Amino acid sequence: MTSAIGNKCCCSGGEASNFVQLDEILLKYQGVKGALIPVLQETQHAYGYLSREAIQRISQKMDIPVSQIYGVVTFYSQFHLNPRGKNIIRVCQGTACHVRGAKAILTALEDILKVAPGGTTTDLKYTLETVACIGACGLAPVMMINDDTHGRLTPEAVTEILAKYA
Repeated sequence: MTSAIGNKCCCSGGEASNFVQLDEILLKYQGVKGALIPVLQETQHAYGYLSREAIQRISQKMDIPVSQIYGVVTFYSQFHLNPRGKNIIRVCQGTACHVRGAKAILTALEDILKVAPGGTTTDLKYTLETVACIGACGLAPVMMINDDTHGRLTPEAVTEILAKYA
């Protein structure tokens, strides 16, 4: 098992000692009404995503049905049920980007990373996502890697840009 720093959950396996961070979070919100979302946010921040084991532990400790927790987790896009990469790549699919070749950029990323949108590379270096609009239409086509915006992209430029995040 690795720590949250490696974006792998420390709580799998069900051993009580692996829930130390989660139990601290749960203790902080014990008896607080409406605390589910902050508990989920802090748990995801600690472990990188919300594992099945973490959700079951939250359910037990907060006396909230697992189904209700999954309802919240799947409703809000901020929550993730699978490990995410160190680098989050968001490819704009807005009108300006679409017209200027966003599909070719996305295809190049899929080919290089060997992952489809919504997926994470096996080495946990990259997660590939599509977004409706990044808001940098003048730079179309555009992608963001973490907080960095890359515009006026070509499929050929993608490899060089990714190398900066390896």
